[in-house]
Amino acid sequence: MRKRVALALVLLGILNLQVANAQVIKGDSIIESLSVESGDPVRGRAIVTSRQTGLCLLCHSGPFPEERFQGNLAPELKASVARLNAPQLRARIVNAAHFNPQTIMPSYYQTSNLNRVATKFAGQTILSGQEIEDVIAFLVTLNNE
Repeated sequence: MRKRVALALVLLGILNLQVANAQVIKGDSIIESLSVESGDPVRGRAIVTSRQTGLCLLCHSGPFPEERFQGNLAPELKASVARLNAPQLRARIVNAAHFNPQTIMPSYYQTSNLNRVATKFAGQTILSGQEIEDVIAFLVTLNNE
């Protein structure tokens, strides 16, 4: 039993170090994936269009004819991602304020230095590392259309 507990603690330590390391913005990118599993573009599209999860369409519009109401506060998604690769997209989704301190885009993978966070959400990210990788996988497909 003690070996299992020790192993679990070691694994948690390793996972926490990987997440912290993955959030380091070098230049304009985060090179390391935020998850072990590759991103899934189908799941990513579902997150982008979801009114409960990603909420991207509150501000952005995109190639989603089935979505009646799309945002106009931010650039169209296809135009936004046209000049960015996956590591650059990752950095912007993790912490858009790093690139533009006045942005209204939320930091989807930050838990500190945030404003007006409800107590029940404090210490939580908006999206998981896997969800961010899924969104990136989808956004990259927009460059290939």
